[in-house]
Formats: sequence, C-alpha cells, structure tokens
Amino acid sequence: MAENGAAEDQPQVKLNVLNQFIRDLSFENILAQVGAESEVTPDVKVQVNLDAKKRQPDNQYEVAIKLNVTSTNKGDESTKLFLLEVDYVGLFNIEGVAEDQLHPFLLIECPRLLFPFLRRVVSDITRDGGFPPLNLETIDFLALYRQEIQRRQAEAQTPVS
Repeated sequence: MAENGAAEDQPQVKLNVLNQFIRDLSFENILAQVGAESEVTPDVKVQVNLDAKKRQPDNQYEVAIKLNVTSTNKGDESTKLFLLEVDYVGLFNIEGVAEDQLHPFLLIECPRLLFPFLRRVVSDITRDGGFPPLNLETIDFLALYRQEIQRRQAEAQTPVS
C-alpha cells in the first residue's frame, strides 16, 4: 500500500509543445554552380548539435537542433554537391520534471518530438534544391547526450598545460 502512495506523491510530468519553427536555414546547390563533368555518387555527412535554454515565463524552454549536412561525391571528397545548414527550434512548457533530470529531458525527449518535423524540412529542401529528397535516419538523441557527457568529462580530466 505504501508503494502506491509514493507513486501518487510524484508529480505528473506535463509537456506541451508551444511552437516550433526554422530559425535559420541555408542551402547551397554547389553542383549546379560548378557543373558536373561526370557521374556523381553522393556521400552525405550529418553533424548534429543540440542547445537548450530557459525562457520567460516559468516552465518554458527553448530547444534547438542544429544540423549541418554536407554531400560530397563518393571517392572524391573535394567535389561538394550541396551544403545544408538548418537551426530548428521548439518552444516547450515543461512541468513536473525533477531539477536533476531536466537537462537530459531537454536534450533527449524534446529533440525526439521535433525530429520528425525537421526530417520533413530536410527532405523538402533537398528535393526543392534539385536533389533526391534526403530522408534522414532516426537520430539516437540518448546516445548523443551520453557522448557529449563523456566528452565533457574527458575534457575536465585533461590537465591544462
């Protein structure tokens, strides 16, 4: 019976997406500018950066996913096909998350909610830019978070000379 009481005492997590939007977007069709002299085979590299910050009023947060997508010709890294940079932002109202769990919640759960919409934006932009639509593979935000924590811990342990 005590177990049920403890579960009832824990606050209910409330998460509302208030808004989502493209803050910044840049797409360059480099291949069209320089022309292709031969057949190209795309090799796509995606870099992901996450950012979260508190907003006013209370319980509101801004979470940004910043993608840098570079496509080069496979086997010839110097031949760039396109470059896409997008900063996609979500505004969230979050209640009932413990303070020690807020940071991972903001950088794991919130990006998971935004990702399907960002994926569509990337697909549309690459298609409208003259390439086949790029359908991003699902990003493991938990793994990204863990990698960043490990990187910060290693950086903190490295003595400054």
